[in-house]
Amino acid sequence: MMVPRLRLALLLSALASTAVVGSAVASEVWGGLVPCALCLVERWAWYAAIAIGLIGAMLPRIAARISLAVLVLVMLAGAGVGGTHVGVEAGWWKSPLPACAAPRFGSGTIAERLARMPDKPSKPCDEPVYLVPGLPVSMAMMNLLASLGLAGGLAWFWATTRRSNP
Repeated sequence: MMVPRLRLALLLSALASTAVVGSAVASEVWGGLVPCALCLVERWAWYAAIAIGLIGAMLPRIAARISLAVLVLVMLAGAGVGGTHVGVEAGWWKSPLPACAAPRFGSGTIAERLARMPDKPSKPCDEPVYLVPGLPVSMAMMNLLASLGLAGGLAWFWATTRRSNP
């Protein structure tokens, strides 16, 4: 039995999204990279894409086509977060997330300052992480490009697939 192209596109989107999230987690576990707060927010679109792709592939044809359109919008939103992160890294604007700023401990005794420290150290969002040294493409830029690529590919597929064509 052949899988209709629409369902295949949804399943491949879920697979690609799983690969993106998996590579991010692998870079943390084995590469020692520490994600910032914006990095973690960027993953939300990919998590949603996994769910939409898997669920959409099981829906009737019209609902699956709507799922594909929603998936395009989700990836465009993910690209927006990625673009925001790239802008923060480039110093064009401040991060919209308070967790991206270095912690301020204020005054008080050493014991009081230690008590106010976060459990996990946070990485500032304006410090780019380059996976390939010497290549000026940060992880945030790779996320932006991947989000735009998936959104563009799915939008093209959605626009060129006729309604009567499975």
